[in-house]
Amino acid sequence: MILDDLAAASRARVARKKKELPLEEVRNRAEKLAAGEGRFAFPFEKAIAKKDVRFICEVKKASPSKGVIAEDFPYLDIALDYESAGADCISVLTEPDYFKGDDRFLKEISNTVPLPTLRKDFTVDPYLIYEAKLLGASCVLLIAALLDTDAIRQYKAVCDGLGLSALVEAHDERELYSALDAGARLVGVNNRDLRTFTVDIQNSIRLRKLVPENILFVAESGIQDAGDIQVLRDAGVDGVLIGETLMRSSDKADMIRKLKGI
Repeated sequence: MILDDLAAASRARVARKKKELPLEEVRNRAEKLAAGEGRFAFPFEKAIAKKDVRFICEVKKASPSKGVIAEDFPYLDIALDYESAGADCISVLTEPDYFKGDDRFLKEISNTVPLPTLRKDFTVDPYLIYEAKLLGASCVLLIAALLDTDAIRQYKAVCDGLGLSALVEAHDERELYSALDAGARLVGVNNRDLRTFTVDIQNSIRLRKLVPENILFVAESGIQDAGDIQVLRDAGVDGVLIGETLMRSSDKADMIRKLKGI
């Protein structure tokens, strides 16, 4: 399955990173950075908690299912376009093997664009959480299909200690309950099955009913137009994560406005 391949590639990448910069050093640097910030604000969660559907706009060059999505990839300009069009947060792919991502994309966007950023990667080791802090992220992705409840709880505790939000992603009821049992404050439901890559927006609508109102809920993938946004709004979704629809648009700012119904 592609998810197993993604996880294996991520573990191999972490092993290489640890040889270049040991876990203890990355952890010490991240904790020192967090300690200098004072009281944590968790800006990603605050952005999603505002009224109406909030937009997490994704900077993504490629995907395993679609190959290269954006041959021309001025990632910083794309992020700035998102900001100017009213995005609330920016998701940045850093996974290099299947999504053609790069840590550099996240660091430069986080340093330049004054919006909370999500490190979109396959977090299979706390190393990637500490590293996300150093790259300027406000949030990391934890995928319930890759992590059991105890691991989600432990990784979320690392996030909390660094002032990072954790977007815990689920695709079905079992994964959703695992996320909730682990204490997730921010849940994402992926409408794309990462095992088969089939997409069904009804997945978010169905699972939203199972999530308490005090838990922030993000619908991910498969969102095509303002009609989809309205359906999700009616279902009580707090935020939407939109990638391919924006990345394939020649005028990304205009596409955001259309999705918002402006």
